[in-house]
Formats: sequence, structure tokens, C-alpha cells
Amino acid sequence: MKIEFDDNYFMGKAIDEAKIALSKGEVPIGAVIVAENKIIARAHNMVEALTDVTAHAEILAITSASNYIGGKYLENCSIYVTLEPCQMCAGALYWSRISKIFFGAADSKRGFKILGTKVHPKTKVEGGILQKECKDLLDKFFISRRNMN
Repeated sequence: MKIEFDDNYFMGKAIDEAKIALSKGEVPIGAVIVAENKIIARAHNMVEALTDVTAHAEILAITSASNYIGGKYLENCSIYVTLEPCQMCAGALYWSRISKIFFGAADSKRGFKILGTKVHPKTKVEGGILQKECKDLLDKFFISRRNMN
């Protein structure tokens, strides 16, 4: 069986990271960074574990990818993230000069698009990849949180 390394495949790997975050009680957001059809970084939210509001999946993945390639610019890389990046993460992605941002579920309250945050002019953005699967994980998390209170 031949594996198709397409957008759904890589978003599936980001969803795997989100599931790890969910199992740790973190908001279930996962990210992978890909270069030349190879995952060079993977991360999930670790805000609670690290008591660090900047420990979003995207930020941790950017750091990991930069360490992997030995440079600060991710110009020939793509990020797959389960939720539309927030303003902070979009800013970091801007500075990283990442080539493509793919996200699953849109964030109508805190997403970079609704807040008017710009990404690098050369960065391509596409949303809605495996949107239902990504949204279902987030809904599961927040429903369980509401039921705890």
C-alpha cells in the first residue's frame, strides 16, 4: 500500500498531536511542519504543562523546525495546524517566513483572520482541511470542561 503524502495525511498527523494534548488536559491543538514531504517538527499545546501562555503548538513547532534546519527562516516549509492560528502564532509564522499555513478548524473569536493579523505576503493560507475532525476534538474538550464546572 502506497501512502499519499497529501494535505489530509499531514493534517492527520497534526490531529494525532492534538489528541496527545487532549490526553494531557491541554486544549487539543496540534501542529506539524513539513519540508519536502517530510515532517521535520511536531508539537501540541503545552500551555498548562509549562505554565507558559506562549507554549502553543505552532510556537513549539516553529522552534523545533528552526532547530532541525539550523536557521530561523522556514521559507520552504508548510505548517499544518488543527486550529486557525491566533494573533501571536500568526505573528511568529510571519517572522518565520513559512511558505504555507494549512489549518483545520476556523477560530471565529481569536483566529488571526478575524483579528486582522497579517501573515507574510508570500505565505499561502488554506483552511478547512479535515475541519470536522479538528472541530470535534475541540468541542469534546470544551464540553468536558463545561461539565466539570
